[in-house]
Amino acid sequence: MIKVDVLIKEKKWKKYFSNPKKYVNNKIKEAKKLFPLFKNKKIEFTILLTNSLEMKRFNKKYRNKNKSTDVLSFPFYRDKELKKRLIQDNNVYLGDIILNLNKISKITRKDFISHFNRLMIHGFLHLLGYKHFKNRDFQKMQSLEKKIIDKIEN
Repeated sequence: MIKVDVLIKEKKWKKYFSNPKKYVNNKIKEAKKLFPLFKNKKIEFTILLTNSLEMKRFNKKYRNKNKSTDVLSFPFYRDKELKKRLIQDNNVYLGDIILNLNKISKITRKDFISHFNRLMIHGFLHLLGYKHFKNRDFQKMQSLEKKIIDKIEN
């Protein structure tokens, strides 16, 4: 089972999703099928849906960057520790993702959903330990993002 706790700090998110929690949980449930280590595990994480002002505060506080961004991820475990937890424990908390409505909403309605999905999956992969500092890591992460997005959008 995978459970996403969705917190809404910006009410304008409701313009795009009547029930963000249901939407996110349905999409992540589909993505979960691509991760064999998740089988028979209770996997949880949190998504905060917010705006540019709050995102800028988080980015400044935790990354020392005084600007807004579209997505931030805060993994609960480091890569190797996460793998160990997934093998040993039945209940695993992955961490937190923050998504910025203002950055995503600059796109049309149809593209908004697609862009939202991509950023949500991008953040999710960061919770799983994926990074993109090096070109080969970026390509590996981008390839997995595409595979997941194809699964959840079809």
